[in-house]
Amino acid sequence: MINFRDYGRLLVDEPLNKHTTFKIGGKAKYVLFPNSEEDLIKALKLARGENIKYLVLGRASNVLVDDKGFNGLVLILKSLDRLTIKDNKITAACGAGLRELANFALENSLSGLEFAHGIPGSVGGGVIMNAGAYDSEMKNFVKRVRLLDKDLNILDLSNEEMDFGYRHSLAQDKGYIVLSAVFELKRGVDYSGIKEKMDDFFKRRSSKQPLELPSAGSTFRRPEGYFAGKLIDDCGLRGLRHGGAMVSEKHCGFIVNYNKASSKDVKELIEMVQKVVYDRYKVKLVPEVKFIGGDNGDSCNNGNEWSR
Repeated sequence: MINFRDYGRLLVDEPLNKHTTFKIGGKAKYVLFPNSEEDLIKALKLARGENIKYLVLGRASNVLVDDKGFNGLVLILKSLDRLTIKDNKITAACGAGLRELANFALENSLSGLEFAHGIPGSVGGGVIMNAGAYDSEMKNFVKRVRLLDKDLNILDLSNEEMDFGYRHSLAQDKGYIVLSAVFELKRGVDYSGIKEKMDDFFKRRSSKQPLELPSAGSTFRRPEGYFAGKLIDDCGLRGLRHGGAMVSEKHCGFIVNYNKASSKDVKELIEMVQKVVYDRYKVKLVPEVKFIGGDNGDSCNNGNEWSR
């Protein structure tokens, strides 16, 4: 067996449904939780040297893992979760949760990240996908980003160099891994004001999104000029079931695992929804969820995952 144990907590032949928010997925040959950036880099070098496929995830919250699993190394970065503060700037390691980051900002009376409190993904994934909600997004507050390029060189890029756009960044295009990010936030808002805004966002999210069921967040990207959930609802697909997967009755933009769904159930339901919406409105719905493993999923690293 390849000795990945030197670089963190290692699980062998591990079911990935234990680690994804969708609660779906077959086994990975190796699952590693690196102890540090250095261990992450060493593990990647070892995987490359041994010609082992690998995938780097933040908190596995925007992924659909195939029932056949992933025949390689899955690195989950949730142990790299350090948060530090200097003046009005927070430096967040890639594996820190966006919810934890927002709470850390709240504890220090810094405003700007209230929108991120209900997003279940990681800082790394949030930066790569320019996570956003409630008319705000990561690019408004990211000052600098430390990344690992495909040659395992460490880069330090400014906000402008990250080329942020809607659910987009340079890191996504290049397949870079985010190591950490510096967020420049606002002072002058008291704790109670920040908390009130955060609680309001959470209540709105809880009332409209199916947080009580496993999912990978919003299933589709927002098509230009439309809202995916409304298109799906207008097609009469609310509550549509296929195997153990279902178009959420609470929010049609979510496909949920309501009864031990397989990845096949979810993929086929996604295709069904795409076809009906296209046939009726000629709008192509593009999945926001990443497909991993199997015959058509990602076979190697494409950057940290992000989920809403």
